[in-house]
Amino acid sequence: MTDLENKIIERAENLLESGEAARVVGWKKGEFYFDPSPAEFDSKEQLRDFVYNGFCGANLSKYLIQVSKKPGKTAVFLKPCDTFSLNQLVKEHRVNRDNIIAIGIECNGKLDIEKIKEKGVSAVTEASETGKEVTVSSLYGKSVMNKEDILLIKCLTCKSKKLVGVDETIVLGEMEEAPSDRFEEVEKLEKMTEAERFAFWKSQLSKCIRCNACRNVCPACSCVKCVFDNPQSGVAAKANDDEFEEQLFHIIRAFHVSGRCTDCGECSRVCPQRIPLHLLNRKFIKDINTCYGEYQAGEAADGKTPLTDYTVGDVEPNDVFNAGVRK
Repeated sequence: MTDLENKIIERAENLLESGEAARVVGWKKGEFYFDPSPAEFDSKEQLRDFVYNGFCGANLSKYLIQVSKKPGKTAVFLKPCDTFSLNQLVKEHRVNRDNIIAIGIECNGKLDIEKIKEKGVSAVTEASETGKEVTVSSLYGKSVMNKEDILLIKCLTCKSKKLVGVDETIVLGEMEEAPSDRFEEVEKLEKMTEAERFAFWKSQLSKCIRCNACRNVCPACSCVKCVFDNPQSGVAAKANDDEFEEQLFHIIRAFHVSGRCTDCGECSRVCPQRIPLHLLNRKFIKDINTCYGEYQAGEAADGKTPLTDYTVGDVEPNDVFNAGVRK
């Protein structure tokens, strides 16, 4: 157990024992070391299963939509990217901020078990980080890997190491900046011809099995009822009937969260087909920055988004086209 993990668990115990919090939201040990899952802890005894390791990539903010409605306060441990999502949910009145104790915690990127498996290592039992290297222990021995090679996609292009809107922090060291530019892959797509770009997305989205994991995990997808679950809509969740249907689902969802997506990358993290869904959202973020100036959803818990605030200086469609945004 690391010093950081000890500090987090100690704070959770204090909050529950003192009665400051009725519950704690964090990560629970899974069946395997590499699969911790979001969980709610109501007692010190339950905290025996609390964990914070290199595989705790899940964004906990969305779970607060329901948990914040319960009696008493809820303490939650949020990585930097998660804090932006909480702020955005507060802005949209999805989370009762008065019922939340938000604790920002240190994060230097989380690991992708699939990338580790691709390197021939399975049955992982532990992963310890030392600078730019990660020692991965398994039932078959130890392997030293370059950390950048096994990071989650969203951590390779993390938007910020800032902790925004939190009540307190647990940070033991300096957090490292992401190794890559988050718009780099978007720019590669923009340089493609229309035919090449269509072929790329057709090949990616055709892998979709409509499990709805991306929608279910997305903090911005917080509608009580979703049109895709309405049996009368004609677009109820089901396996793809034709090659257009999966494109319809993902493109509509990307438009639905535009201006509100905090770029947390959860959609790509949970996709069982490894579709880079975050690139759709990130393209819209880049275009919004181009048209309306730099804007980061979730940076503030109040105010309007560029797409919900009209000004006489707003760009016109022709201006957007001429600026080359519609690539």
